[in-house]
Amino acid sequence: MSRIDSIDKTFDPAVHESKLYQTWLANGYFQPAEDEDRPPYTIVIPPPNITGQLHMGHALDNTLQDLLIRFKRLQGYAALWLPGTDHASIATEARIVEDMKQSGLTKDMIGREAFLERAWAWKEKYGGRIIEQLKRLGSSCDWSRERFTMDQGLSKAVTEVFVSLYEKKLIYRGERIINWCPHCLTSISDAEVEYDEQHSHFWHIKYPLADGTGALVLATTRPETMLGDTAVAVHPEDDRYRHLIGKDVILPLVGKRIPIIADEYVDREYGTGVVKITPAHDPNDFEVGLRHQLPVINVMTDDAHINEEGGDYTGLDRYEARKRIVADLEKGHYLVQTEPHQHNVGLCYRCQTTVEPRVSLQWFVNMKPLAEPAIEAVRNQETRFIPERFEKIYFNWMENIRDWCISRQLWWGHRIPAWYCQGCGEVIVSRTTPAVCPSCGSDHLHQDEDTLDTWFSSALWPFSTLGWPEKTEDLKRFYPTSVLVTAYDIIFFWVARMIFSGLEHTGQVPFHTVLIHGIIRDADGRKMSKSLGNGIDPLEIIDSHGADALRYTLINGSAPGSDQRFQYEKLEAGRNFINKIWNAFRFVVMNFDEEMDFAAITEADYNLEDRWILSRLQSLKTEVTGNLDKYEFGVALAKITNFLWDEFCDWSIEMSKPRLNGSQGSRGRLTAQFVLNQVLSEAMQLLHPFMPFVTEAVYQHLIHPSGSIMVSTWPTSDESKQYPHDERVMKALMEAIREIRNIRTNMNVAASRKISLIVVSENDDVRTYFEEGLPYLKRLAGIASLTTRSDDEQIPLTAVTAVFDGGKVYLPLGDLIDLTEEIDRLKKEEANLTQELKRLESKLGNDQFVSRAPAHVVQAERDKLAKYQDMFQTTHDRISLIQNELSSPKG
Repeated sequence: MSRIDSIDKTFDPAVHESKLYQTWLANGYFQPAEDEDRPPYTIVIPPPNITGQLHMGHALDNTLQDLLIRFKRLQGYAALWLPGTDHASIATEARIVEDMKQSGLTKDMIGREAFLERAWAWKEKYGGRIIEQLKRLGSSCDWSRERFTMDQGLSKAVTEVFVSLYEKKLIYRGERIINWCPHCLTSISDAEVEYDEQHSHFWHIKYPLADGTGALVLATTRPETMLGDTAVAVHPEDDRYRHLIGKDVILPLVGKRIPIIADEYVDREYGTGVVKITPAHDPNDFEVGLRHQLPVINVMTDDAHINEEGGDYTGLDRYEARKRIVADLEKGHYLVQTEPHQHNVGLCYRCQTTVEPRVSLQWFVNMKPLAEPAIEAVRNQETRFIPERFEKIYFNWMENIRDWCISRQLWWGHRIPAWYCQGCGEVIVSRTTPAVCPSCGSDHLHQDEDTLDTWFSSALWPFSTLGWPEKTEDLKRFYPTSVLVTAYDIIFFWVARMIFSGLEHTGQVPFHTVLIHGIIRDADGRKMSKSLGNGIDPLEIIDSHGADALRYTLINGSAPGSDQRFQYEKLEAGRNFINKIWNAFRFVVMNFDEEMDFAAITEADYNLEDRWILSRLQSLKTEVTGNLDKYEFGVALAKITNFLWDEFCDWSIEMSKPRLNGSQGSRGRLTAQFVLNQVLSEAMQLLHPFMPFVTEAVYQHLIHPSGSIMVSTWPTSDESKQYPHDERVMKALMEAIREIRNIRTNMNVAASRKISLIVVSENDDVRTYFEEGLPYLKRLAGIASLTTRSDDEQIPLTAVTAVFDGGKVYLPLGDLIDLTEEIDRLKKEEANLTQELKRLESKLGNDQFVSRAPAHVVQAERDKLAKYQDMFQTTHDRISLIQNELSSPKG
């Protein structure tokens, strides 16, 4: 049986992908090499929620991480991609509560312990689902090191950090204004609040002076909170109101006296210069209340209904209360004006419920001492952001950070390691469960009911997953990690917290590079969401097209930090590319002999086409490696695609066919086999990080010492196979052959008809290139004879012309040519060149491009401009020549 008989006619992802992945797993290819001499390269996965279902954001994020880890693994690094999942306290608890509701149960009915038993059972049943989905994408994580944010080791790390920060007085418990979600029934941090611009109103309300001499008018967007007003404020230097400071007003509808205070917080230029102060329901008002020792009156229940402080409005939902209060203000002649108003409203990022600022007794992290070294670490480039512009988001968040509310009114999560003595009120924060109160000896201790914010444990992920606080071998070898790959929307949720946590607890930044990617939008540029119904399931794409085609789609055209649209045209292009590779691979293997001694091939055996494709391969290896080092994944993929599709498949294979048709064992046939095998093998290695499955399937059938592509070595440029002269020759020949083929097509010249070719170039080398390449011109362009000249004197008028970089080609087609049609063809070419010249001139006239782009990029554009200027002039001159001939008198 020949080699080709064992190879499927098409690459079927459903057949190959699962089988290859299981082989990789069985052989331990995803585990980092144990060789201590290998430098470490570490990525920790952004842990998906155990409630998660693979979506396009996960697919992009993990494709990029897998690309990097496969690249570094082939480069010889001890590459560790550490996986795991997040317990996702709010989302998971909400899911379990919803399931219980179907059975008529609530948390309170079954109690904390029974609820947690249900939660762990749910985690065991569903928590690994997204891990299996990530495997289908081809993710080459070291699954033997998989972690969970609530496993024993990570829970120990969480307790250690909490106690350590408490002992340093960086964690405290106190009453502060926090963000409260009335739906999730828990506090949430500032980072968990999303803002949405909504239409509302400014209600201008009259607050009568208590002495009956007048009234103050102020405006509010939340009249329902006036039930908790404890003052009105003016600026101390506002002459309009200075005489009223210290007097009282009557709170409308409530009827109680509240003071007029002076505070510089008030903007006297905005509105009437008078504001209501509601310390329990506004963060700014809370700070004003602290300064003036104002009462704090909370008027809302946990689920955002008016509580017993609300008098006649008690029991009403906050929005219903707003309507009733506005109506009563109008009835009582307190409402002066209602004004339309657009403003940002804070929403819970989980459920999109409008959050309620409220004063609550919670646990907080004192952020300023932690933020300062984290700011310096990025400023000093200990950690760098790619693209650099995202540092601004990081700095803005960290420089304006408020204390972090870390307690959550949930049961699923890390319970706060604090106990309260019922005997003396002592608060005990401990790494272990205390038996008795250290102050009074009482054993009546009760642990805090709250759990920690999910992001508290996620902030420790880069080092807790490697064994911290124990000094493990993994921590020693793989920390700090190398790069964090994440979307720009969680820079402050997660990235900032990991940086300050790493510095505080390990003395080192947790990673040296933060690679930011954008989000995947739909074909119309809209964000994918359930409400729009425009989400695309990556698992369905993998089912229909395979993981490689999906990965190709996500990387094709991508750039760090930029959003991209999911386009089915790219997906089809990915599948077509796989088919192109597979067909080329089958052709190469089909032309193998049973016995081939490639060791016998020397440089002397190479002909022009061999030296050209081998030299192009060396350039490709250097360029792709450079692109990957700079995280230019889309650029690298485009180069590999162009090389394989155009240069290898369409040119190299085509040019090799005459030698492959030679007798078995002939030197020419053996050399062609060797070159095709070599080029395809190394091209598969370059493509492997992008499209791991098809490249492995191809590589396993080629001739090399590695066996699996997973244990091969990343190809590097070989100076002995660089042939710049031959590259120049082939570039000129290929460009001319393309032009000749286009002319033959446009002029309906049969492929069987052999034609003459005149090449005009002032460059001696170019003319020599064509003389050397005549066999290719004959075989690939149907050329019968070649004439080379240094000028275009005495060129037949009926010769059709085309321009290439370095000269011109003329095809004397005699009676086949209608000169009027030839002018039309040339004018179209002239118009295309004019457009291209305008684009280049505009680009090079842009100071920002010239000053910011790399020098070699700018020079390449200038060279292109000069080339097109020459082509334009040649085309223009030829039009003029033919027009003159047509207009000159005959006979």
